[in-house]
Amino acid sequence: MTATDKLATGAPVNVPTAGQKRVVIVGASGMVGGYALRYALDNAAIERLTSIGRKKLGISHPKLKEVVHQNFVDCSSLANVLLNQDAAVYCLGTYTGSVSDAELRTITAGYTIEFARVLRNSSPNASFSFLSGNGADPTGRSRLAFARYKGEAERALLAAGFPHVYLFRPAYIYPVQPRKEPNFSYRLIRAVYPVFRLLFPNQVVRADDLARAMVDVVLRETQEQQGLILENRDIRAMVKLQTPPRDRAVRR
Repeated sequence: MTATDKLATGAPVNVPTAGQKRVVIVGASGMVGGYALRYALDNAAIERLTSIGRKKLGISHPKLKEVVHQNFVDCSSLANVLLNQDAAVYCLGTYTGSVSDAELRTITAGYTIEFARVLRNSSPNASFSFLSGNGADPTGRSRLAFARYKGEAERALLAAGFPHVYLFRPAYIYPVQPRKEPNFSYRLIRAVYPVFRLLFPNQVVRADDLARAMVDVVLRETQEQQGLILENRDIRAMVKLQTPPRDRAVRR
């Protein structure tokens, strides 16, 4: 059974099967995290949403609790905030080349592992949805630093003891809304995106679709007590399953 098959079984998405859930989103000031936040706020399956990040979002909503936390090297002070949570959607990260190699490892792996440690102690039954990346290598053998550090984070999450861990490995994430691209390669792909999407459909995913999938998976969960790796092809298939036929053409 593939990852998509596992997600295709069970109760319909957005219909709570055991009451509404309490969800934490980390990194909601980023592109994917921002879409995850907006989708979660509108989702009736979520009772309470806690946003944890390094800067204020400037958003007010009856079910939103916002926590500003600057030092993710030590998340101990978040222990009470993370009590009685049902799930976490973790989107905090940075781009390769924007920081030094040491900082890249700290942000990509160190922050993730430390946050997971505190969440596991406070809410041991929480599900964890993690924004990893295409090519993530848990063996640590990849020549790409980003792949090694994402793989390091994945390995730690799978060993942490959470009942459900979902590792999302998107390839190129299409921003949807115009933005200042982080580097030349992103500017280039954005410029040729219509052609790139047609030639390599399983190497692209919309940011809003990815965010929705990351939230939906922790609301719905799979039956297996395990980690589930979702490559770009799996993410697209999951989105297709959840998108009404009339809307699929405009969301490719």
